[in-house]
Amino acid sequence: MRTRFSLRPSLLSARVAPPPLALGPQALFCLLAILLFPASASADITGFLGVNMTPANRPVKGVAIGAGLLIVGLEFEYANTSEDLTQAAPALDTFMFDGLLQTPIPIAGMQFYATAGGGIYHETLSVPNTSETNFGTNIGGGAKISLAGPLRLRLDYRVFNLRGTPLHQTVQRFYAGINLKF
Repeated sequence: MRTRFSLRPSLLSARVAPPPLALGPQALFCLLAILLFPASASADITGFLGVNMTPANRPVKGVAIGAGLLIVGLEFEYANTSEDLTQAAPALDTFMFDGLLQTPIPIAGMQFYATAGGGIYHETLSVPNTSETNFGTNIGGGAKISLAGPLRLRLDYRVFNLRGTPLHQTVQRFYAGINLKF
């Protein structure tokens, strides 16, 4: 069977509506399987030690608890930075909720991620007696490096933007931690 095309303007302007979308039994089964059996989720916990580099290097310690699907994840993190009176560097406690975008599978034993989020911070400096509690945001990234089984080394870098009237509005932090995936 041959189809002939005409260059008459009346036929060129005619539009044919596509047939309505109909799902067959196989498509419905696949859709139900996707909805009933989602991708497996994973969770992890990290205990970390590091350095807060603003305005002077001071130790930081904390814990992060996260959960995620294949590429996206959520995490709660608490960190405590020590005060250094000789450098007029305040103590800083952060309570942050973060979203993560990560590589779906480890690459050469490393799972890379980018993170951003926000939460509450509390800054104190003993001399002079100052204190600030307000909202802060952070952005950063890092890698979780496989060691053995579910045990991983986590390296993380973050930049915090503290609202209100802190002594230092932008704070940088680096840490290394032990991560347990479950």
